[in-house]
Amino acid sequence: MTGDGTGPGSDADPPIVLKLGGSLITEKDRPETLDGDALDAACDAVAGALADGAVERLVVVHGGGSFGHHHASEHGVSTTTGTDDAVAVTDIHGAMAELNRAVLDRLQERGVPAVPVHPLSLSARPDGVDGDLDLPLSSTVTLLGEGFVPVLHGDGVATAGEGVTVVSGDELVVELAVGLGARRVGVCSTVPGVLDGDGAVLPSIDSFESVADALGASDATDVSGGMAAKVRELLALDAPAYVFGAAGLAPFLRGEDAGTRID
Repeated sequence: MTGDGTGPGSDADPPIVLKLGGSLITEKDRPETLDGDALDAACDAVAGALADGAVERLVVVHGGGSFGHHHASEHGVSTTTGTDDAVAVTDIHGAMAELNRAVLDRLQERGVPAVPVHPLSLSARPDGVDGDLDLPLSSTVTLLGEGFVPVLHGDGVATAGEGVTVVSGDELVVELAVGLGARRVGVCSTVPGVLDGDGAVLPSIDSFESVADALGASDATDVSGGMAAKVRELLALDAPAYVFGAAGLAPFLRGEDAGTRID
């Protein structure tokens, strides 16, 4: 990781990092199809929290859903398997940019000063698929300092020895949370939290081993690992993280507990 959150605006309150899951804002089993109602509701919650002062500084990350994941799967690209085909890279990134624009449009319609930050243009894995993600944060820090809401997304990432692989929104959330010194982290999905083997929401998780048996892979095309990967990534944070469904988004943004707390 590159960048420690220093720069313009870094003396302000630590930001909140929010991920809108691809399964929430798209019809994940239907290629390139938005879930317009869910996206509108999420954008309403974000706009409301900013307007009433519940949130002052916010970074949004969204997943790929039926946009990025569909194209990545078609081209055989994942977080560990890359491509040197420029057309494949353009297909994957283009789909994500299209989804990103849909998110931006809806946020801006509600008065949110949302602007895009595309990871393909910024990030790299210079040491290959097993190396750390290099994600410079100076642009995101500066945008925050200037009053914008940066909106990042799962994307392609230049990877030594593999051409371009996928960087997941979940990994971006971790990089941003650590590098920006986030106050809280939220992951909004289609489930009300992390579920145990009986389908009940786990109120809290403090180790992966305690929930490993209950976590399974996503049942739709997902090249970034599903809920198990989300929990692993969030456990690495110092800031409290929450996994919740659509109904938990507004409470989370108000500073309340929502879904499953992971720390």
